[in-house]
Amino acid sequence: MQRQKLPELICPAGSLPALKAAVDNGADAVYLGYKNDTNARNFAGLNFDEKTLGEGVRYAQSRGRHVLMAINTFPQPGREADWQRAVDGAAALGVDAVILADVGLLDYASRRHPDLRLHLSVQGSATSYEAVNFAQREFGVRRAVLPRVLTLAQVEHVIRNTTVEIEVFGFGSLCVMNEGRCWLSSYATGESPNTVGACSPAKYVKWEKSPGQMTTRLNGVLIDRFGDDEPAGYPTLCKGRFEVNGETYYALEEPTSLNVLEILPEIARIGVAAIKVEGRQRSPAYVTQVTRTLRAALDALARESERYHVKPAWQAELAKVSEGNQATLGAYNRPWR
Repeated sequence: MQRQKLPELICPAGSLPALKAAVDNGADAVYLGYKNDTNARNFAGLNFDEKTLGEGVRYAQSRGRHVLMAINTFPQPGREADWQRAVDGAAALGVDAVILADVGLLDYASRRHPDLRLHLSVQGSATSYEAVNFAQREFGVRRAVLPRVLTLAQVEHVIRNTTVEIEVFGFGSLCVMNEGRCWLSSYATGESPNTVGACSPAKYVKWEKSPGQMTTRLNGVLIDRFGDDEPAGYPTLCKGRFEVNGETYYALEEPTSLNVLEILPEIARIGVAAIKVEGRQRSPAYVTQVTRTLRAALDALARESERYHVKPAWQAELAKVSEGNQATLGAYNRPWR
């Protein structure tokens, strides 16, 4: 019997220890970014300078793994050269691909570095095969990361109508916006992932403790109130609770994590090239746990094919690092459609 072709496992590296954890626990590739605002996960204390990037590339590639460089924010007026230098630096250090969202930067990279493999970032918001094929035709894009708004049937429709490799998200936090183009964060703070590289930047966050509760604010905007017996999550606008018609609840998005373990056979069947784990802002321990679990599941799928089943131990491991200890299939499964 022919061995089933597995999607690659693409894991986050917000630091050198996280990169090594991903590689050591079975990632096929890691994705990472610079310590600046060319990176949509530009959190303080994370990411790579030239020295650590060089070390990370050597560590991964010497073990047969790939390094994907995310330069996935949008160049700001008058500063286009900063983003171009980021692409040049990535190419010089020998990364296996760069992940780009901006069409001007895609054009620059394709002309300046014709041998550099280009991936279309999820922030490029390509939800149709026409958009994916445009990026291939104009810039030679080899892979596209699809936004987390498509059903599996829609993902399959894209795959059937393009020769571009398709990558989808398999685990981690969700986003109610057009994949990082956060109008809510921008409205409240003037800064968002596509401009400064961070959702609800920490400098705007304020925690206020009072008897019996914790209040969180973002640039003065009340986000949530937590009782002493409730875990207080990071205050982002989309995951705050709001009073709506006399009820208080998560009006936009509950704190929960995407988890595709149960639909891995379908993801492989329709020809998905790669499964991506969200979480460059998360710890090396998170990367270890998620990478090891998904590697075990993918290897089991390769061995067992139609006899594949989700082991309770896998779900238990992923539940430990899921937001709010909750999991969802997100848009992949829309029972109401």
